[in-house]
Amino acid sequence: MKTRLNLTIEDSLLKSTKLYAEKQGTSVSKLTERYFKSITKPAKRKTIIDLVEKLGKHDIDPKADLKEMYYQDKKHGI
Repeated sequence: MKTRLNLTIEDSLLKSTKLYAEKQGTSVSKLTERYFKSITKPAKRKTIIDLVEKLGKHDIDPKADLKEMYYQDKKHGI
């Protein structure tokens, strides 16, 4: 079901919005509806892969003995 909504905005903003909508082949109502949907939809839940990709590059030698490095760090209180 659609509901009517009245908005009060600057004349110049309405004019430029109508021109934009016309160029996009849509209506001001549709633009407004899409915008409201975009700001009210729940945030995308992050996956572990998203989080790992955010970590970036590391500077650990691929041939390094990680177990030994761990114990050395633990031994020195790091």
